Amino acid sequence: MKERTEIVASGFGGQGVVRLGQTLGEAAVKQGLRVTMLKSHGTEMRGGYVRSQVVLSEKAIDSPMCENPDVFLALSAAAYKRFKDTVPPGGLILYDPAFVEEVDRSLKCRQQPLPAKDLAVKHFKRPLFANAIALGALAKLLEGRLDKDKVLESFLEVIPKYKEENRAAFELGYRQVM
Repeated sequence: MKERTEIVASGFGGQGVVRLGQTLGEAAVKQGLRVTMLKSHGTEMRGGYVRSQVVLSEKAIDSPMCENPDVFLALSAAAYKRFKDTVPPGGLILYDPAFVEEVDRSLKCRQQPLPAKDLAVKHFKRPLFANAIALGALAKLLEGRLDKDKVLESFLEVIPKYKEENRAAFELGYRQVM
């Protein structure tokens, strides 16, 4: 296993991008890992740019910056365009096709659609649960590094509302990726 795992999630304000990073960090701390998280966002409350960068490691982390993310979750076209070139061969871009319509096929990394918004509307009648679906997918992708149950437990602590729906959405997302 790599010494350092880098995860970047980016999209619009209101999509739960910061909470997603916070949840991954909480789960990692519960497992005894070292964690850094950086977040950045526009001045708008909702709808503006948001990014969360999480670094996980068993050893001391020399830099909190994600320069070559192992996993990049793109929840907007602008986020995809901004960070797609940072993902190295062997890395993965997970993108929501409801927001990312044009995919750069020339990239050397893997790319996989995750229709989180559409799945949230279909199964839960609200796009609100798209972040839980995305988090479940990330938990599956990070399986060798993070324990699924710790991620879910942390998520339900970070977002205590709608526990049953969030649990179901998380499980749905977990089943979406290989």
